Amino acid sequence: MARVYEMVELELKGEAPIGSQVEVDVKAEITCDEKTWNLKGFYAGNHIYKVRFLPEETGTYRYKITGVVTGEGTVEVCPADGNHHGIVRADGTHLRHEDGTFISTFGTTVYALAHQTEEITEETFSSLECGAFNKIRMCVFPKHYEYNKNEPGHFAFHRAESEKDVVFRDNLGGERSVKPFDTHRPDFDFWEDFETKLNRLFDMGIQVDLILFHPYDRWGHSHMAQESNLRYLDYAIRRLAAYPNIWWSMANEYDLFYDWKMEQWHEIETYISVNDPYRHLLSNHKCFLEYDYGREAITHVSVQTGVLSRVAEFQKEFGKPVCYDECCYEGNLKETWGSISAKEMVNRFWKVTVTGGYCTHGEVILEDDIVTQEQQDNAILWWAKGGKLKGESPARIKFLRDLVESLPAPLEPYAVGLNKIMLMSKEELNSVMNVVPEDMRGFFSIFYKMGEKEKLYQFLPAYSYAGHIGEEVYLYYLGTDCPARFRPEVASGKSYRAEIINVWDMTREVVEKDYQMGDELRLPGREYTAILLNVQV
Repeated sequence: MARVYEMVELELKGEAPIGSQVEVDVKAEITCDEKTWNLKGFYAGNHIYKVRFLPEETGTYRYKITGVVTGEGTVEVCPADGNHHGIVRADGTHLRHEDGTFISTFGTTVYALAHQTEEITEETFSSLECGAFNKIRMCVFPKHYEYNKNEPGHFAFHRAESEKDVVFRDNLGGERSVKPFDTHRPDFDFWEDFETKLNRLFDMGIQVDLILFHPYDRWGHSHMAQESNLRYLDYAIRRLAAYPNIWWSMANEYDLFYDWKMEQWHEIETYISVNDPYRHLLSNHKCFLEYDYGREAITHVSVQTGVLSRVAEFQKEFGKPVCYDECCYEGNLKETWGSISAKEMVNRFWKVTVTGGYCTHGEVILEDDIVTQEQQDNAILWWAKGGKLKGESPARIKFLRDLVESLPAPLEPYAVGLNKIMLMSKEELNSVMNVVPEDMRGFFSIFYKMGEKEKLYQFLPAYSYAGHIGEEVYLYYLGTDCPARFRPEVASGKSYRAEIINVWDMTREVVEKDYQMGDELRLPGREYTAILLNVQV
């Protein structure tokens, strides 16, 4: 039975293509009521061609397929089953499914999930059943890095055996000489296995932030010609665009492609945007150099940073959702990016989430008995290969996810205290100077004189993490501050039920049922405390 928000697949038999197995002439015209979609099909191997489409409303869909295979018919599409809500779209600074349902994403990272054994894959899916995560970052191409050097069983494309070798240095400094990939010849075994994983993630309600390119490579994927890059994207879009849970991430750490020009990234961005018939979310993840997230085709901000106070800044600059797709990982590695505590991982999730952003988890816990280089290369670390979650943060992330999903709408950043000044331009500060009491103008004039660097250094350590939903809900997160008394700002003239939340012990306690602006709350004076205030009606 075909349903709204679930991919429909049409399969036809035909002769194997002569020449390219990617650039096949298979077109489909699909109509429903007054709407028409013109789609490309693809060759799936074994004399099978497929066309996929994603119905987003009920009705009778008529299709006509032309080209090297032909066919026509109808598909009756029934209402959605209630478990699936359609493609995720950017709605201002928030994320919303096609059916209007808001989604707050709680991400995790398993870069090389597509290239692991069946045993590790099964362990990974069992771990994902913990319910902490509804988004996963994963790659199409295998990854070559410390703790992640296994050889994949299949690649997305076969090698071009008749071509000259490509010689390059891999990301760890080794010199490589390999046959280039022939992007006219997909490895159908790879794509079928890959789609099995995508289907399982879809059934679990997990969004897939699909990383199309990355620089951690010893096989030659990061050194393909741009013509091959675009052909690969053509095939990926033909096969995958009808999946409702796909996001396109052009790259992981795009700026570490040292030989690539920005024009290449812009061409890739445009190619995906123009050829994806459903316009899935699209962004480009950075290591150090921020991509231009203001570009029209880019739907959201995708950053790597430990400066967790930038959600409101990014929202103000770009007017788009802000995803902290990398903010270090819970683990015990020697590398600084992989050695934060579980409490700090949870702390970062709260800081980003409370201020209206979206955060991504990672875990890199190395067992004590792993000491040799070979053992490290073969170790099963979640961030690289998946397997079993060993850390303490996922349970606390699920606690946060449950709380956020219980709220009536998405959180917006709530600027209090010095935060307001930190986010103000000189023009805005100048306007404030005209309305503050005269005896305070000298104090405010200091802020007017401060440069951006001075404001950052001075205010960042004192940044307050708070969010709100209009005048209905306020959520304050105190992090490592330990006040015993606190006066959260709320709307004047309204009463609120105040809860104290222990984000580590995962407890909630109502401490006041009639809190009003100017009142004072008694707090336990401990780290990792949040205060939730809901208006009383």
